[in-house]
Amino acid sequence: MGVSGRTSPKVVVLMGGPSAEREVSLSSGRECAAALRGEGYEVVELDAGPDICARLLDIKPDVVFNALHGRWGEDGCVQGILEWLKIPYTHSGVLASALAMDKERTKDIYRAAGLPIVHSLLAERDEVRSRHVMPPPYVVKPNNEGSSVGIYIVHQDANGPPQLSDDMPRQVMVETYAPGRELTATVIGDMALTVTDIITDGWYDYDAKYKEGGSRHVVPAEIPREIFDACLDFAKRAHDALGCRGVSRTDFRWDETRGLGGLVLLETNTQPGMTPTSLAPEQGEHVGIGFGRLCRWLVEDASCNR
Repeated sequence: MGVSGRTSPKVVVLMGGPSAEREVSLSSGRECAAALRGEGYEVVELDAGPDICARLLDIKPDVVFNALHGRWGEDGCVQGILEWLKIPYTHSGVLASALAMDKERTKDIYRAAGLPIVHSLLAERDEVRSRHVMPPPYVVKPNNEGSSVGIYIVHQDANGPPQLSDDMPRQVMVETYAPGRELTATVIGDMALTVTDIITDGWYDYDAKYKEGGSRHVVPAEIPREIFDACLDFAKRAHDALGCRGVSRTDFRWDETRGLGGLVLLETNTQPGMTPTSLAPEQGEHVGIGFGRLCRWLVEDASCNR
């Protein structure tokens, strides 16, 4: 562990940043900073900007707690900076972060590990606007964003292809729509915690994830034991196959009409949200790992060469 032996290291909580998930990251960062102060750490909150290297060199932290979400903070970029500066940091390293943020490469890893996924392809944004690139129903999403940013669902009876907004990336992922329940499982270290059933009125989009009352979480999920155990097993296998460290959370869809054959992995999040409505801290609480203890564990687990 990168900070073992230090009773109260100085921790920089990296938050904010330039991604589409900036506001969520600021909320995560504030919550984590408050929890770490409650655990006795000296904490500096740092909004990650272009001067991040100079700021870190000036602050001289013992550990960086990475509370960034989305591109730049969750895709290996900031992890590379921290490796270069030789500052121990939390969560996954450069390679695992880059792989997990790229949905198509994540699916390649899942496939190699024998994990169940739906069919998908990468396509040019303009082509997706002009024709159905696969038979409906299907989903269109950015290949390298998180938190359900930029999701389009094309239903079976759609009159035409989706009219993607101009702020969608040039290349997007198109995947077969997976019907059923939204399930998720968190891995901390070498242990999968439990399974949450996420209940919403519609798609589990950005608002459902982060707005108060946007979704209801059933912890533990009231699902057959076979499916529950499969989620835990698949989440741990995904965590290991991608090379994740610290905490990760893997999301599933389960079509209960098909039993175990209806369970598929959607993605693995290497920087799960740490807000009042977030799933990973909620699962930690359920198994007896309070929020402060979870944040402390992440700091104690921090290192370089992750």
